[in-house]
Amino acid sequence: MPTSGSQQSDPAPESPHHDVARRFIDGRSWVSSPRFAPGGEHVAFVVATTSLADNTVRTRIWLDDHPVTAGDHDGQPTWSPDGTQLAFTSKRGENASETTLHVMPVSGPGEVRTVCSMPDGISDVAWSPDGTQLGFISRTRDARYEVADDSWRSPRKVERFFARFNGEDWVFDRPSHVHVVAADGTGVVRNLTPGASEHSGVTWTADSAAIVTTAGRHDTWDTDFAVDLYLVPAGPDADPETDADLVRLTAGDIVATQPSVSPGGTHVAFICQRDPMTLGDNCAVGVVPTDGRGVPRDEIVWASDGLDRTFLGAGGNPPPVWVDNQTLVALAEDHGAQHAFLLAADGGRDPQPLTSGPKSVYDVSVSGGPGADGRPARMVTAETTVTHPTELFIDGARASTVTSAVEADTLEWEHVVVPTTDGTNQIDTWIMRPAAFDETQRYPVLLNVHGGPFAQYGEYFFDEAQMQAAAGFVVVMCNPRGSSGRDTAWGTAILGPNHPRFPGTGWGSVDVEDVLAAIDAALARFPFCDPDRVGMLGGSYGGYMATTLAGAHSERFRAFCSERAVNNLTALEWSSDIATAFVSEHGVTHLEAPEEYAMRSPMRTAHAIDKPMLLIHSEEDWRCPIGQAEELWVALKLLGKEVDFYRFPGENHELSRSGSPVHRVQRAEIILDWFADKLAPR
Repeated sequence: MPTSGSQQSDPAPESPHHDVARRFIDGRSWVSSPRFAPGGEHVAFVVATTSLADNTVRTRIWLDDHPVTAGDHDGQPTWSPDGTQLAFTSKRGENASETTLHVMPVSGPGEVRTVCSMPDGISDVAWSPDGTQLGFISRTRDARYEVADDSWRSPRKVERFFARFNGEDWVFDRPSHVHVVAADGTGVVRNLTPGASEHSGVTWTADSAAIVTTAGRHDTWDTDFAVDLYLVPAGPDADPETDADLVRLTAGDIVATQPSVSPGGTHVAFICQRDPMTLGDNCAVGVVPTDGRGVPRDEIVWASDGLDRTFLGAGGNPPPVWVDNQTLVALAEDHGAQHAFLLAADGGRDPQPLTSGPKSVYDVSVSGGPGADGRPARMVTAETTVTHPTELFIDGARASTVTSAVEADTLEWEHVVVPTTDGTNQIDTWIMRPAAFDETQRYPVLLNVHGGPFAQYGEYFFDEAQMQAAAGFVVVMCNPRGSSGRDTAWGTAILGPNHPRFPGTGWGSVDVEDVLAAIDAALARFPFCDPDRVGMLGGSYGGYMATTLAGAHSERFRAFCSERAVNNLTALEWSSDIATAFVSEHGVTHLEAPEEYAMRSPMRTAHAIDKPMLLIHSEEDWRCPIGQAEELWVALKLLGKEVDFYRFPGENHELSRSGSPVHRVQRAEIILDWFADKLAPR
């Protein structure tokens, strides 16, 4: 049984809540990417561990119950078809920016060999069925990146939307391409998809002659948002300089991702947003033939249609996993949980649950053909619960203990359902009691609202909640309308009233009602919640909600934290990395209906904010650029309001999840210290 490594010595305390923040961030380990070897005799997976002392997250490959690599950034274990070798990625090149691809023998003697080194990352590694080639995705840099000093570089000419992505910076001049290389390390890396288009996903056909990937290669991809499946020849005679041999398998009316070719090579399964112009519509599992040509949306087989849930969860999903040529395993969210489901590739029966209970399954691998009930002979999963980060489970039994160090300090929460104010439905809500809980006492309360809005809170380890409870707060969270994990009607409820397919009530409407209903129910049901000491916080769309509540519904709260927020919807339409894509939520552009964007922007009621506000934003956030916080801060300062503003250098929109460990601890300290002060007894 793998166990977590030793803990680093504690840095000097920096705030009253330094120990709380460090406890849930420093030295925390978790499991990802479990992969059965052919035959199911071994499992390879990744163990990640956060180090505050080194300000990094180390990742290493484990085999069964022990680490087999010693690098600091090893990942993506991929088995050879015969199970004798394991490919993995690392950072062992001469330059820090390089990513290297390696192959190590698992059975028998031999050395780890370096297959190739790429200057700008490697992802989606896949071994060809004949064992001779490795396919992967890597960025192809423009020649301008060969010039080391920006002062000598030529200017960028930007001609398309989505030219820059949060966490990636500029991408239009370094697009993601499909590459192949000989698995034995001989020969050169071949780029199969040169050009301006971005590609994602690598899955081989059974004859090792081609790769299926996804891309928006048509001329209007940045305005219609469609992403297709493509069949890319990978043989030695393929000519990547022309598009003549590329085959578009779908018809340009969907957003395809996570392709997976069947064992027999006749079909490809994938996860799909069926309408590119509609966010909040549950993503489905589709299946098309590999010899198809431009299959339109209404002719795709939707293997998941018997379950109205999204199969692309906020916590991440692997591609659909084939059990045999007729059966698939895929992951779907459900009321705060995420579970594995068995699907018929022809859509002939409703999805059947393979896992259940209060947990979230984030990855899955299977081995062996289906039994009489269609289930795989063996299944390995990466699973998390409220009290432990992701661990390895084999055939339903826990098989790792890398999270044991943090589990000793974690708390459970209680799931309750709260009626919507209109009485039409129920809101999934969770409450976590503070550490050293005494039911005779009253405690300050923190209401959390997640980002998205098409995302969910629920049955998974959430360090934010654990830190807040450890610091003495009651934690309340909910999934208002617009969240994922429910049916399509719930997810699309707050699309704009002018949306062409699912006209809803828009942001800041029934979602606000649901959030207020959740906090009101918590205060009414649980006497230990002090109604005079309630704070509210959220990031991204949750930050939008924080600023909205502060300006229009502040009577229930004493303080607000608005983080990486959306405060001006109009400005977001020209400054965000996904500018112009918000039409898929609001139904119209900011040019067609400027009043709609202005009316739903929290800046409209900033003058009415009468409670203390904490603003936190990353300086390299391209999803919700820091101007969103600056505009609100300037307004509140000019109005003489009480506001504190913290800017994190070198961080992006993902600060709270994947920022540097030092910054994550500092951020947690700021939030906990600030609310402890603002929600102190009067």
